[in-house]
Amino acid sequence: MPINIYCSPLRYPGGKRKLSSFIQLIIEENRLQGRHYVEPYCGGAAVGLALLFGELADEIHINDLSRSVYAFWHSVLHEAEALCKKILCTSVNTKEWKRQREIQEGEDASLLELGFSTFFLNRVNRSGILKGGLIGGKKQDGAWKLDARFNREDLVRRIRKIVRYSDRIHIYNMDASAFLSDVYPDLPPTFTYLDPPYYTKGDALYANWYEDDDHKMVAAQVRELEHEWLVSYDCVPRIIQLYHPYRSLRYSVSYSAHRRFRGREIMFFSEGLTVPFVEDWRSAPERASKQHWKVGGIRFSMGGEAQVPICVHNDT
Repeated sequence: MPINIYCSPLRYPGGKRKLSSFIQLIIEENRLQGRHYVEPYCGGAAVGLALLFGELADEIHINDLSRSVYAFWHSVLHEAEALCKKILCTSVNTKEWKRQREIQEGEDASLLELGFSTFFLNRVNRSGILKGGLIGGKKQDGAWKLDARFNREDLVRRIRKIVRYSDRIHIYNMDASAFLSDVYPDLPPTFTYLDPPYYTKGDALYANWYEDDDHKMVAAQVRELEHEWLVSYDCVPRIIQLYHPYRSLRYSVSYSAHRRFRGREIMFFSEGLTVPFVEDWRSAPERASKQHWKVGGIRFSMGGEAQVPICVHNDT
């Protein structure tokens, strides 16, 4: 049964909610249901929440180095009603936008204040980027206004649903490398999905981006993971070099951060992981031939050069 991919209250640059159904198939194909799910770069945590709600993961461990992102998830799990009250009662206008930006730039905000500020800016800024510009611009003369993605009632419903699963959600505010070395070894059998910052242009999309040595360190740690894993990246020669021993799948995605563009990405799979073939990523639970992957008339096998035209937007 397809899982609900609209689970997270956050919009996130490069959000991977569209991959949820594909990861569902990987878990089912490899009989990994009931394991703990681990996401060292959680952001909006859309995949983890979808798997938890679909009862494909027993518990989820979501980590993000950004204190702002961590503050939001902490508020959801520990101060949900206060957070929901702010969402329902706070005015959505340019004056409030300026105030919430000041909270991000300060150092004295409580986790609740910072968590709501993160949520507010994520919903009213272009592409959900915290330091980005307003939807509709400062003069609000665009086709869309700043409240276009601020559907209060629906977003509060999403938060309250997450709260019902709070005893199965674990949050961390660590560097991903430290998380993998200090937390991961003590977890029960897991399935891990890593979506590190882009190798190129990462500084434009993420508050915390990586230099080459950081990407190299993570690749080395991934090779040592005890249980099954999946890594997604931008498809560039250096990343292919770092993960060259592993099977890969290349595909194209559509983004709308700052401007609409298509990017190439690549997935790498741990040894022994069975990778399902489907007719279309947007309806992944509908299985297709195990011999070829066919999308839009393109047929290819693992490691091929063909690009799969899926859509990954961060505008919900």
